[in-house]
Amino acid sequence: MQNLPIKLYRAAQARELDRLAIEEYGIPGIKLMSRAGKALFQSLQQHWPQARSIAVFCGAGNNAGDGYIVARLALIAGYSVCVYAVSDPEQLKGDARTAWQQYLEVDGRVLPFQAKLAINTEVVVDALLGTGLDRAVSGLYADAIATINASAAKVVAVDIPSGLHADTGHVLGDAVVADVTVTFIALKQGLFTGLAAEVCGEIEYASLAVPEAVFSQVLASATRVLYQSMSPRKRCAHKGNNGHVLIIGGDKGYSGAARLAGEAALRVGAGLVSVATRAEHAGLMNLNRPELMCQGVENADQLLPLLEKAGVIVLGPGLGQSGWSKELFRAAIESAKPMVIDADGLNLLAVSPSYNDNRVLTPHPGEAARLLSCSTADIQQDRFTAAVAIQAKYGGVAIVKGAGTVIASEHELAVVNTGNPGMGSGGMGDVLAGVIGGLLAQGLSLQQAAQQGVYIHGLAADKAALQDGERGLLASDLMSYLRILVN
Repeated sequence: MQNLPIKLYRAAQARELDRLAIEEYGIPGIKLMSRAGKALFQSLQQHWPQARSIAVFCGAGNNAGDGYIVARLALIAGYSVCVYAVSDPEQLKGDARTAWQQYLEVDGRVLPFQAKLAINTEVVVDALLGTGLDRAVSGLYADAIATINASAAKVVAVDIPSGLHADTGHVLGDAVVADVTVTFIALKQGLFTGLAAEVCGEIEYASLAVPEAVFSQVLASATRVLYQSMSPRKRCAHKGNNGHVLIIGGDKGYSGAARLAGEAALRVGAGLVSVATRAEHAGLMNLNRPELMCQGVENADQLLPLLEKAGVIVLGPGLGQSGWSKELFRAAIESAKPMVIDADGLNLLAVSPSYNDNRVLTPHPGEAARLLSCSTADIQQDRFTAAVAIQAKYGGVAIVKGAGTVIASEHELAVVNTGNPGMGSGGMGDVLAGVIGGLLAQGLSLQQAAQQGVYIHGLAADKAALQDGERGLLASDLMSYLRILVN
């Protein structure tokens, strides 16, 4: 797989990069378009070298121009090519019109698209809609998307799958489901979160030889998180050098959540892990993990000595929302210690909001909706905006979990693309909370612990799924891989 750039951009920023390349660095727009078409055609040839027939679906904008370039190159190379125009090509303007005319000059064939069209080609090129889409797809465009998705052909998307919002990763009505997406000049942030994972396939990038100086003039909107190795330990290090994490949770019926968080903190290297839980759980929770120091705590007074000893608090795994839960929550939330708040800790925080810059919040979309007093659908429509809003309201670092987890700190927005659908099972969030707490205990900053914690948590799940498959993946299956990854 290609190594992609780290920087991500919104659609408006991508257009600004195009403008700078054309107007200030003298690269003609048709040259950029020709480079884009060539990059996509080369990708098509690489992925499906035996294919000899393609259908290109063209819309009304510059994406259509890219499509006509691809069609022309394929025709010259001896492919059977047919272009289906959803918009009258006579209405094309500028570089897109030039690309269409160049395709006609080599006797290219263009047919007006009609609903219920049957496609009988090996590869489809999606050049319908680009990054400017901001409303639900309808009419012939919706019909064309449905036609592409109903075909048995392999699909390569030009810049972005048609129907996917370039800024949010939200599908606007319907979207082309591509096998490969070749994106140009700027990596669009919407390709890496939300429903993008369902429709983008493999993402490839082509810079189109745009000078690096162009990128220095436009500040990226977000970054992709990459793995960063931890520093080797000093030979004389001892447990006291590696931090003390306190897990607070495990109300009646939920002891497993605190247990998972505690072991995860240990597996990523925390020196000591204590668990404050219900008294009836304390003697049982560490039966098969004796390294956990489990304490029965029935009120805030009993919790205070544990809070004083700990360096990092993980508040929420299995905490519940009982009177006991609320009392422990109130006592913990007043602590000045670095803190990870998860699960019912987040639900209690939503009821009693507070601001603190010394914590990491780890909501899934439902919990994020409660934190922002909106619907889960609102969160999923723009996960980047949701993460920023949670961070602004509650402080610290905000994580919105899911496919393409988004992490917002005060000055940076990041996205993580490790992980897989096998993680849709109980306990995964508890493990993540423990991982982040364990990294904080070892001296990583809030931002570093959040970003690297999410990354290695997802990567551990990927490795476990690669070993035995996604279905049936358990949160506890991640533990051995977590240990490998932090080393």
